[in-house]
Amino acid sequence: VVVLIIGILIAIALPTFLGARTRAQDKAAQSDLRNALVAAKTMYTDASTYAAADSTATGLVTVEPSLCYVAAGTASVASGATCASGSGAASISVAPSTNVSWAAARMSASNTCYMIKDTAAAGTTFGANATCTGTQALTSATGTSFP
Repeated sequence: VVVLIIGILIAIALPTFLGARTRAQDKAAQSDLRNALVAAKTMYTDASTYAAADSTATGLVTVEPSLCYVAAGTASVASGATCASGSGAASISVAPSTNVSWAAARMSASNTCYMIKDTAAAGTTFGANATCTGTQALTSATGTSFP
């Protein structure tokens, strides 16, 4: 009887725990994108252009060094990336498209790709897509919030 009760409790608790873990992984990816956007906007405010808000050593890493940035066409990975902040990190694919447009994509550990795009005149848009690159985020991030 005791084993049966423990089994029932595990059957109830396990799905709840796994759901909470997935939500936490997704929120971490979204948080990283918001932090990268703040860094990009800081650079835009200083220079009136997003051109320098890229993955180079003189780009976003100078404002927000705790994140791992990769070039626009490089797919974001949930873990194992090698970057200035160390290896094993998740990467953010960034795309400073024009002087007034910037986008990024980040793969969460739950295998969902989140995207964010900022245009100086139109504001910030969000999205999700299977192709997790900054280049894809430029066209796919069209929603008003993360899906």
